[in-house]
Amino acid sequence: METNRHFAGIGRETGVSGQNLQHFMSASPWSGPAVCQQVQAELKATPELVRGGVLLVDESAEEKASAKSAGAGRQYNGCLGKVEMSQVGVLLSYVNLKVAQGFWSWIDGRLFLPEAWFRADQKALGKRLGIPKGLGFKTKVELAWEMIEAAITHGVPFEIVGFDTLYGRSGWLRAQLRNAGVLYMAEVPVDTELYLEKPLLGIPERLSKCGRPPSKVQVLSGEAVRVDSLRSQVPWQNLRLRTTERGELCDPFAARRVWTVYEGEAVEEWLVLRRETNGKYSYALCNAPADKPLEHLAEWKCQRYFIERSNQEAKSELGWDELQAQKYPAWEHHLALTVLASWFVAQTKFEWARDYPRDPKLLQHLGIDQLPALSVANVRLLLRAVMPLQRLSVKQATDLAIEHLLNRTRSRKSRLKKQRLAKEPVAYHSLAQM
Repeated sequence: METNRHFAGIGRETGVSGQNLQHFMSASPWSGPAVCQQVQAELKATPELVRGGVLLVDESAEEKASAKSAGAGRQYNGCLGKVEMSQVGVLLSYVNLKVAQGFWSWIDGRLFLPEAWFRADQKALGKRLGIPKGLGFKTKVELAWEMIEAAITHGVPFEIVGFDTLYGRSGWLRAQLRNAGVLYMAEVPVDTELYLEKPLLGIPERLSKCGRPPSKVQVLSGEAVRVDSLRSQVPWQNLRLRTTERGELCDPFAARRVWTVYEGEAVEEWLVLRRETNGKYSYALCNAPADKPLEHLAEWKCQRYFIERSNQEAKSELGWDELQAQKYPAWEHHLALTVLASWFVAQTKFEWARDYPRDPKLLQHLGIDQLPALSVANVRLLLRAVMPLQRLSVKQATDLAIEHLLNRTRSRKSRLKKQRLAKEPVAYHSLAQM
């Protein structure tokens, strides 16, 4: 299906009861996280993916009409560029550009529940929506670490973790990854402050007898600078990183060793800078060894594009943004099926490139150095050929239309009943005053 991939639309196309689909997604007890774990197990068991993998963290926000869907609330929606009633998922993708044609897929996700959902007055609604009992509030950064930690536990092979500024500016998250021995490429905002030399840390002397004596470690000497102030102080180098379907990825990059401070500890990291073709600059902190070549740092920094690609394909091609359900299990199940579809497409593209090598003569004939990979639309076309959607009989189509009309009738009856109940206390109060 290319459009209308919601319960009613799927029911109309397949002849399956929309009520059955609703139950399967919202109430059936199958485990969504178990599906993600199975995908990660299959990834681990694929020999070609053992080297060169990258984990990428991002989020996806979907606009909601009301706060009656699990996790919905007024929060920043990156797609809209503003604070709006939205539901936000934190997502984990796996990317590997070392294999032919590249490989990328969602492998995990978590629904972010704002703090307001854990207030006492929200317990009844949370219970009705199936939010697990005992689930506590976690920030998006904590959810990101939870998924990374789970991937490590499940043995997912990867070299480095990448994330955007929302997660990259978290000193706590970077510390968790360092303590776990994991490399990261963390995008940071332009106003991030760091040190060009190792700062002197310690507890400052007490200057007066008034108040409590200092007890926290602070920077005693060393001047902090903003990352954007270093653009003119570093040597830039034009690097050609890879070919793309739209040309080549070739931008100026720079890197230098810097120091950051977190929880009373000075940490030496790489600051990696990129000047994009549109003139914009971006900055990232990386805990790679001091002898890591600039080419490797630049290559890692540019792989965040592929989680955006994963998100775009999930929304436009796999139906991620067409979910019409309120319950927490429905979101988990929808995520699991989207992860499964993403993984299936990635596997199909990978196996196609492996089993059907490109003819070098075709490159010469077309006068190009790279042929395009299969797209999700190509995979859908192949699926429609081998697994065509059934053609509904007149009776099936009639039954579906009748069921749809009955559901609309019941829905209107329910709304009218609620309206009458809402008006009755007002009418009673008016009579009492007469």
